[in-house]
Parts: sequence; C-alpha cells; structure tokens
Amino acid sequence: MGDRITRVSAREILATRGLVSLEVTVETESGACGKATPDSGVSTGTYEAKFLLDGGSRYRGLGARKAAAAVNTEIAPAIVGMDVTDQAGIDLAMIALDGTPDKRRLGANAIVGVSLAVIKAAAQSCGLPLYRYIGGPDARTMPIPIVGIGTGGRYRDPGSSRWLKPSYEFAAWGAGSYSEAIYWSWECTEATVKMLRERYPDKFAPAFRGIALAGVIQHDRELLEIMTEAIVNTGHEGKMGIYFDCAADTYYVRDIDRYVGLFSAGEKTRDDVIALLKDWVETFPIVSLEDPLHEEDLEGHALATRELGIEIVGDDLFTTNPERLRQAIELGAANSMVLKITQVGTVTEALDACRLALRNGYNVHPCGSRGDTDSIGDFAVGLNTGQIRGGDRNRLLAIEEELGGSALWQGKGAYKGWRQ
Repeated sequence: MGDRITRVSAREILATRGLVSLEVTVETESGACGKATPDSGVSTGTYEAKFLLDGGSRYRGLGARKAAAAVNTEIAPAIVGMDVTDQAGIDLAMIALDGTPDKRRLGANAIVGVSLAVIKAAAQSCGLPLYRYIGGPDARTMPIPIVGIGTGGRYRDPGSSRWLKPSYEFAAWGAGSYSEAIYWSWECTEATVKMLRERYPDKFAPAFRGIALAGVIQHDRELLEIMTEAIVNTGHEGKMGIYFDCAADTYYVRDIDRYVGLFSAGEKTRDDVIALLKDWVETFPIVSLEDPLHEEDLEGHALATRELGIEIVGDDLFTTNPERLRQAIELGAANSMVLKITQVGTVTEALDACRLALRNGYNVHPCGSRGDTDSIGDFAVGLNTGQIRGGDRNRLLAIEEELGGSALWQGKGAYKGWRQ
C-alpha cells in the first residue's frame, strides 16, 4: 500500500506581487506535507485554464474564497485516501470532477493548487528532493537563469494589468554555473542602471523592483543598446545574451490588425514587427525572445521562427497546453514552450506538454511567475531544461550545491537556432 492522502485543505492568502491567492495543503498518513500557492499572471493567454474568482467589490473581485471552498468541500473528499504518488490518477480525478474543458467550475487555481501540493508531498513521502522525484537519477542540468532588469518604454496603455511588457532580461549562458551566471547578471544589471542614470539624468529614476522606462526612452532599441554595452563593459561579450518577452498580444488591436505601441509609438503590421526583430537579432546578442506576435497567429510565429533564426518561445501562444502545441508543431510555429503549470491546470497535463515539446525538438522554458516560485527550479532541473526564467534563486543555489561535481551546464546549447 502506498502513502495515502489524509487531509486536503485550502485558504485564501495574500501572495506575491500583491495578489490574492490560494494556499493549498496536502498531508499524508506518513506525515508528508506539500503546499502550493498558485497565482494568476500579468500576461494571460486566452487558452489558459480559468481561475475561479469571487467577483464582487472585495479585492476588486479577485478573492479566492470560492476556490478555497471548492478544494475543501469537493476536491478533498474526492481524493482523500488516494495514493499520493498517483499523480496522474489524482489529476484525472479532479478533471473529471470539474467536468468543464477549461476547469472553470472548480477553478484552475483550486485544481492546480492541489496538483502541485500533491507532487511536493509525494516527493517528501519518498524521501527525495522534488527535482529528483521528477527526473530520477538523470536530473542534474543546472538552468541558465534569465534575469530580468525591468521594462522598456511605454508607448500605449492597453487599459489592463497586462501593460507591464515588454520585459528585458540577461542570460549568462557562458558563465559555466548557475551561481556564476547570477553574479554576471547582477554585474550587467548594475552597469545598465549606471548608464541609464548617466544618459537620462533628468528622466530616469530606478525603482525597487527593476527599471521602468516609460517617458524616458523613445524606442526600446535604446535599452537594447545599453544592455549590449553593459555586457561588453563587464567583460562578458560573446558569453552573455539578451532575452525579452514581447507579449505582443497585449499590444495587438484586432479591429485594425496592427500592433499599437509595441517597442515604440505608432502602428506596426506583422511584417513590420518581424523586420524590426530581425534587425535587432542581427545587431544585438539576442539569444531568445517570447511571444513576438499575437496569440492566434500561429502562421506568423512560424514565419518569425524561420526569419529570425533564434529561439522563439511560446507563452500566451501555447499556455502549456498540449493541444495548442500540437497545432504549432504542424506549422513549425516557435521552437520553445514556456512551462507554467498553472496555465493548463495540472502537473500531469503540464508534463504531457513538456514530453510532446521535447519529442518534437522544442525546448521547454520554465517560468516561475505564477506562485510556483519555490518549485519551478526543481522542475527545470528535473526536466533538464537548461534554462529558467524567475524561480527561487536560493533554492537553485541549494540544488547546485547538492549536485556538486555531477551538475551539468549546457551553455549556448540550451538555445534553439543559435546565431551568435
């Protein structure tokens, strides 16, 4: 007999980024315990599983009491007594219990909260670190950290919480270890802020959580020039790259089929965006970029993948959804998939998407922006993805120390379509 689940509970909490969230706890008869706090995202794709929110005026409708009740009154009775290591069985039971195609009845936040808490409890039950439980003895590749510095200029307000894009980041692929890559990224961030102070003394004011250049620069190209100079000035030329999340859907106006305010003021067609990005890829040390076009434009993403010749990452494009990924594979749209377990709603479905991506030559690009900050690093190492955006850096430093000399580092091999 396996280790049975004895208790499942949930409550509303205040979580990261000032959001209201759900905290789910799963306990077993052996005393193992897993907790998860799923968050909604800043840039949210149409095809994501739907969170259950309270509505009304409290917390502007974003409360999580209904989702907590779904866990406590429906999900808990359905899975208490199940073997905690039966991840697929538990996840499929919750999907069937919900009965909707997008998990809207019980709430994707309720379901994924339980799913993530289950896998953490299962790892603890087996006496294994989570990355080892996920990947077995082969789990030993430390990911290149993609370290954000902030956002570019703001040339239009789309009128939603999603306007804090595009975001720009450093990727120290040549560092040789996770800890060294973190240090190199810190050096480049400091050099970037120093140059911004010098070049825009009357406009630039650094913020606590990264730079925001609205009203400071006239075109995001200015930021890429400074980031590239920072790489050179810190001695990391040829060993460090730039990553950015376009989140182009945020700036896409469907009525006119134009991107308004993306990277600079004014309107851009699909061809304009691809031509601009192609120039940047040829000019700057860009290793990877995310969601360069709107989320419905699979053909455009296929064109961008061919034209740009670098790693093109699908986030809003795929939403960690195997069905969306299958459609993209047929067209050759993008060549890397963001892993956000909260987007699809269960660990099982997310891992299915990862396996499908890897079988078809796509990279997997874990991102810890959805309340799974403490565990996404374990998924990155467990799946040997070779890169990660966000996540708990201290957790990854601990994993690196734990792996010691057995740790692997992919370097530039972590990226698709290398052109630098």
